[in-house]
Amino acid sequence: MAENKVNMLADFAPVSTETWKAKIIADLKGADFDKKLVWRTPEGFNVQPFYRREDLKGLKTTVSAPGQFPYVRGTRTNNDWAIRQNICACKNARKANEKALEVLNKGINSLGFCLDKEKLTYHFIKTLLNGIAADCIAINFSICACAAPKLANILVRYYGRMGYDVKHMVGSINVDPIKNMLVKGKPLTREQVSAKIAEVVKAAKALPGYRVVGVNSVVLNNSGAYATQELAYALAWGAEYMTMLTEAGVPNYRAANAIRFNMGIGGNYFMELAKFRAARLLWAKIVEAYKAPIFTTALRNAAKMNVSAETSRFNMTIFDAYVNLLRTQTETMSAALAGVDEITVTPFDITYERPTDFSERIARNQQLLLKEEAHFDKIVDPAAGSYYLENLTASIAAEAWKQFLAIQDQGGMYQMVSEGKVQEHMAANLKARLNDVAKRKEVLLGSNQFPNFTEKAGKKIKADAGACSSICTCKSKNTEYRIQNTDQACGCKSGPYSVSEAVCTPSAEGGLATLPVARAAEEFEALRLETEAAKKQPVAFMLTIGNLAMRIARAQFSCNFLACAGYKVIDNNGFATIAEGIKAARKAKADIIVLCSSDDEYATLAPKAWKKLQNAKEIFIVAGAPACMEDLQKLGIQNFIHVRCNVLETLKGLNAQLLKK
Repeated sequence: MAENKVNMLADFAPVSTETWKAKIIADLKGADFDKKLVWRTPEGFNVQPFYRREDLKGLKTTVSAPGQFPYVRGTRTNNDWAIRQNICACKNARKANEKALEVLNKGINSLGFCLDKEKLTYHFIKTLLNGIAADCIAINFSICACAAPKLANILVRYYGRMGYDVKHMVGSINVDPIKNMLVKGKPLTREQVSAKIAEVVKAAKALPGYRVVGVNSVVLNNSGAYATQELAYALAWGAEYMTMLTEAGVPNYRAANAIRFNMGIGGNYFMELAKFRAARLLWAKIVEAYKAPIFTTALRNAAKMNVSAETSRFNMTIFDAYVNLLRTQTETMSAALAGVDEITVTPFDITYERPTDFSERIARNQQLLLKEEAHFDKIVDPAAGSYYLENLTASIAAEAWKQFLAIQDQGGMYQMVSEGKVQEHMAANLKARLNDVAKRKEVLLGSNQFPNFTEKAGKKIKADAGACSSICTCKSKNTEYRIQNTDQACGCKSGPYSVSEAVCTPSAEGGLATLPVARAAEEFEALRLETEAAKKQPVAFMLTIGNLAMRIARAQFSCNFLACAGYKVIDNNGFATIAEGIKAARKAKADIIVLCSSDDEYATLAPKAWKKLQNAKEIFIVAGAPACMEDLQKLGIQNFIHVRCNVLETLKGLNAQLLKK
């Protein structure tokens, strides 16, 4: 019997891109293809609704293999990233050591210690690292730049006395004067910045496996930076340090090997994955520019970008905090698939308390699951060849490079920070992004969309939340704003501050403007906490009447809308008359009555309801934006809620009326 062979490629004729697009346009029934389906990203470029093999032609991202220059597909031939946990060692070396030994037995293979320069001694480091096999893991330190050379010398002495091969020790000392300018507003001359990083690089010469100069673009990520913005500034930041170090006499390959990029991971899954791929490509090209007179093998190897990635705090919330686990999990997946060197998962409860043993365990296990069960560490660059991701990588690279060149044209990263331009740019970006959150153009599940109607969060917020965990509290006009301090050190003294729209800037004379930092959900949380603290929880009653489908849809929308402020919402099956609905609302002691019906019926139903309510104590709202809205407004009806509303401002207005009663 003849063997029956199936050849799918031969049996089905190829379909051209033009044919596919013609079919899509036909299905759109006259709608504009570009306006309907082409996504204009916040990162500054367009994303097509579909990509095909021909879209890979000419892309530089597809021409290299993992471990090969320019490293877009990874700097290694494996994907075994380091799992990191940070520990505060500012006050007590012994307790920090106990915790380190504990977490090392639970899957951690990279430790981060924040240190106090006043306590730094050989004995302190010996106590801190006692019992830790320092040659088997990465050990990272965060300390004041002025004490970093001393720390490097102590580490060389300690490792030598312990019998370790000092040349093969791996870790970092996070010296980043530009970050301190951004976060603390401390003015530094270019010569001071250069001297600080050159001194620690020379002091750590005996530790070639230690990255001692940090580019902490994670602070930009936590200020609401989009992928291309963070990447462009990170590249300019790193290039600034490369120039300073080589001008100070540090060999180009050693300068590149000294730099570590501590980057944030945003919530846009594929965008962040592509960001890290693009970052390696562009950084390799920047390092290559320092090749004069030749591009040596040492410099080519040093062009491998070392990235420690940390999940974002910008999108973390207090309400419905377990959703933070979903956010950090997808962010971790992005970074892991992108081939970063190290990942730190922020515990889900850090917004309202010191991370507990439980939240820290979950944060560790999030990475262990990706390794041990999903086997993310077994495959290098799985994004390679994907029509979409390869194009996304190329688009991010092109836009970030464009922004990088603009930064260089303005004098470079140091100059822009000194003049406050970076801070100004990020403040404008944050304002725009918070506005998108207020209008639900950017969704935060559980905060500005689909809240847990019954959750109360005020009591779970601890007064000392964030101590030793990178969060400080600023106060102004009896309102607390939880502001991230990215120094990761205890006893931070970064005030005084003036607070406006959840953005901190230094009020002290002579200081630089500081980087604005605010979580996206803060203003919604403040609104809801204000409601919680009120003597009476406002009650919103859905007066559902008329068209069944429309009244159900609008009641659900309105319940979701008003619950974002913490109001008690009462939905209903429907009423036969307006009078019956108002009677039921008053029986329920409603503070808000929301009319839920169809646009056509509002023309008659809304005036009837308004006639009975215009002089009453209840606030009357129409759910929707009907064609007759202008006529209804002329009658005196002013409250309408619909998809084009600024949700935050609408709820603030309602709170102002309800909570003053």
